[in-house]
Amino acid sequence: MTAEDQKSILTIALYAAFADGDKHDRERQEIRRIADSLATQAHAPELGGLYQDVLLQRVKLDTAATALSNTGLRQLAYEMAVCVCDADGRQSEPERLFLQDLKGLLKLNAASTEVFEREADTVLTLSDTPVSPVPVAPASVPLQATASESELDKSILNYALLNGALELLPQSWASMAIIPLQIKMVYGLGKAHGVELDQGHIKEFIAAAGVGLTSQYLEQFGRKLLGGLLGKMAGRTIGKVGGAATGMAMSFATTYALGQLAKGYYRGGRVMNTALLRQTYQDLLGPAQQMQTRYLPQIQQKAATLDMGQVMAMARGG
Repeated sequence: MTAEDQKSILTIALYAAFADGDKHDRERQEIRRIADSLATQAHAPELGGLYQDVLLQRVKLDTAATALSNTGLRQLAYEMAVCVCDADGRQSEPERLFLQDLKGLLKLNAASTEVFEREADTVLTLSDTPVSPVPVAPASVPLQATASESELDKSILNYALLNGALELLPQSWASMAIIPLQIKMVYGLGKAHGVELDQGHIKEFIAAAGVGLTSQYLEQFGRKLLGGLLGKMAGRTIGKVGGAATGMAMSFATTYALGQLAKGYYRGGRVMNTALLRQTYQDLLGPAQQMQTRYLPQIQQKAATLDMGQVMAMARGG
């Protein structure tokens, strides 16, 4: 994959991020930060101003698509665009139309995309947490968890290990599963405190903490792309951290910090405002990043045995 191939795929991914036209200013700022961050990564192609080029349509979608002459790269670009559109939930009508047009620009037929689309839909169902029929305790009432502190911490750590391991897998769906698993984790922590919120409320909580859904996926995908990890056979990448180190550390730390934040949020009666949520999350993120080194062998061991079926089973049982 050449530097121009990487730039074309990232261009398509950014177009996908803005396909619904309904991104909050906060999320747009995060996407720009990600684009700038990827531009500084070692061996990155010339990405200066790519965010603005896409936003102002100075670089055209069809130009990026036709620049990918290799069928495998066109397939990869489409898979990434699907994942970006799915990052914040089920596709909107504008996103569906965008992907339909993109498929045509990339000259991909239904047969070549059907398997991946089915896999993506399977992963997406992980975040479809049902609305609970039981009453939700009013905010400001401190809640007693049904599980012990150590049991909750163990659950959070298991989710962090799993999401760190997903970053070592080459499959396109792997990073896509991280966000639904984070939603499942927060849902489980709430349920342990007697609060069952639907996925919409949980996504609002995650966003309020400053963890963007679309931008988080873009960063995970971008680092994999520039690190040359996407599309390789699992046996060639499993257990070799290399270019996945940053993404793995980020996913482990983000998940762990988010879990600890959710635990305190529910235990305290859900009274943190947005500013406090964001500050508390940032305070938790540093120590969580330092923990990742200690758990690296467990992350690598978990990655060596993971497949989609196991990820789905863990999520359903989490």
